[in-house]
Amino acid sequence: MKKVVLIVSIIFGLLIILFILIQIYFYKISHDIEEYKYVVTETYDDFEIRQYETSLFCTVQLKTSNYENASKKGFAILGGYIFGDNEEGAKIPMTSPVSMTIDKEINMMFLIPKEFTKEKLPKPKNSNIRFIEIPKKKFAAINFSGWASQSKIDYHQKKLIKLLEYNDIKFSNNFLFLGYNSPFEVFYRK
Repeated sequence: MKKVVLIVSIIFGLLIILFILIQIYFYKISHDIEEYKYVVTETYDDFEIRQYETSLFCTVQLKTSNYENASKKGFAILGGYIFGDNEEGAKIPMTSPVSMTIDKEINMMFLIPKEFTKEKLPKPKNSNIRFIEIPKKKFAAINFSGWASQSKIDYHQKKLIKLLEYNDIKFSNNFLFLGYNSPFEVFYRK
């Protein structure tokens, strides 16, 4: 009986070590990739104002307003494109964050690495993929951790609107969700 307990304990310990090593791997990967650059221009108690630089994105419009549905479908389309499902079979490095508009229809967007121009990108096989350049923009941003869900996004969007109104900050009614982590990362999600 003692041998069985010892073996089970060793296996359990090895699984914990493996889990930790996998988390370190995904943490390192997600922090070693190119990100959508911004500068914080103003800080408030629960949110901040950020100035994002002009950037190129590949995007796909999804006929749903539900985050969970759009997330899976959009990532499959755009992920396929950057992982080689394009006319050249070329791979494009993953970037962060994955952006999604919050509206009646969702647009998912992947930041294109700076090394590429619109003209130098491989042509997508999927005709629904578009390329857009988003000019330098100012955004109000509220952070939350953990895994995103439609209810979490809705909650934080309403909270941000109230904070902007309370601080007398004019804003458009265009909202984005920015997800920074791999779905396999458990810790330090934003």
